[in-house]
Amino acid sequence: MPRPARPRPLRPRLAGLRTGLLLAGLASTATACAGLTGAEDAPAAHARPHGAGGAPASPSPASPSPSDNRHAFTLLASGDVLPHDSVIKQAHADAGGKGYDFRPMLSGVKPVVSRADLAICHMETVYGDDDGPYTGYPAFVSPPQVATALATTGYDSCSTASNHSLDDGAAGVSRTLGALDRAGIAHAGTGRSEAEAHRPAWLTAGGAKVAHLSYTYGTNDIPLPKDAPWTVRLIDEGRVVQDARAAREAGADVVVVSMHWGTEWQTAPDAQQRQLAQALTASRTGERPDIDLVIGTHAHVPQAYEKVNGTWVIYGMGDQIAGRMINYDDVHDPRGNEGTLGRFTFTPPAKPGARWEVTKAEFLPQWYDLAVNRVVDVDDAIAKGRDLTAVRDRLREVVLSRGAAKGGLVEGR
Repeated sequence: MPRPARPRPLRPRLAGLRTGLLLAGLASTATACAGLTGAEDAPAAHARPHGAGGAPASPSPASPSPSDNRHAFTLLASGDVLPHDSVIKQAHADAGGKGYDFRPMLSGVKPVVSRADLAICHMETVYGDDDGPYTGYPAFVSPPQVATALATTGYDSCSTASNHSLDDGAAGVSRTLGALDRAGIAHAGTGRSEAEAHRPAWLTAGGAKVAHLSYTYGTNDIPLPKDAPWTVRLIDEGRVVQDARAAREAGADVVVVSMHWGTEWQTAPDAQQRQLAQALTASRTGERPDIDLVIGTHAHVPQAYEKVNGTWVIYGMGDQIAGRMINYDDVHDPRGNEGTLGRFTFTPPAKPGARWEVTKAEFLPQWYDLAVNRVVDVDDAIAKGRDLTAVRDRLREVVLSRGAAKGGLVEGR
């Protein structure tokens, strides 16, 4: 099948910066080289007690789920975490000038995130050393304390494949995954070894084994390491399907795929997103779809939700954390700080081997308040008297623009 066209240049930047980075075109997954890096692999499975960060779980991914212990569970997903310089400075101030504390930024959505049985974030940038230095656009190197904040907020797994995955080379990938491991957060999309890069993040909820996979369209023309071309998982339709089927064979009841894709500043999904959404959701093994949910990032603006071939696709959730965003017209675009959380209730199948069905699909509007550098639950803020109706209405319009309401999508609370 033809590969998607080369996307437009990336320009997720702060006000006053005029230099763009040229995006790498969509590439097929590089052939894995022989041998491992020697780095230890991440824990094989995570299961979070309600409201806490993920922790290694004892059952192996392939162990069967007891039929009498299965019950519905909620899975929540959110958009890009993209710490610009202004965000890093705020975290330093929130730590009292000693270190960095990103927890206050996320406190506004912690009640929603921590209530989910599973919560998935997108960590777009890589982490630096404990003592820095840290940078924002154009080559992001973020404080590792971001991982602590994500865990405290209630996230269980993060997709890490993005166009910024190689901003600090393989060392940046290694530091990022190490920090996520220490915080108890599973991860997918990048790896310190060939085995780790190819393995999903394994999660458990409701008696189900959940496999989380992650891919990106490219790495901003930064070449993959010659001795470790598997470091970042690149989008290739055949590879994604193959990985999903392998996860299913390894015992996954639910397969979730994170896709870093699309055209920046475009609220409508582009041709490559639509083509891939059709192909991935149409892939089946027998009567069972190979993929149960597709969640998208990268466009920096909210995009539509759509039920495609009976499977929910979020084309883009927008940014969860980002500084003041400047669009292609060199003006501040408030959409760059608007986003949604997607929440899906998965219900056990009526018979063995059947699909765990999404019986409730919800979106929750959110907004990053640049005045105070805080993530805001829009509906909660409106209920408390803040005038954010324009933000909420814009998000509703975009999210529902491809008929998601007819598919059963509702606004959550």
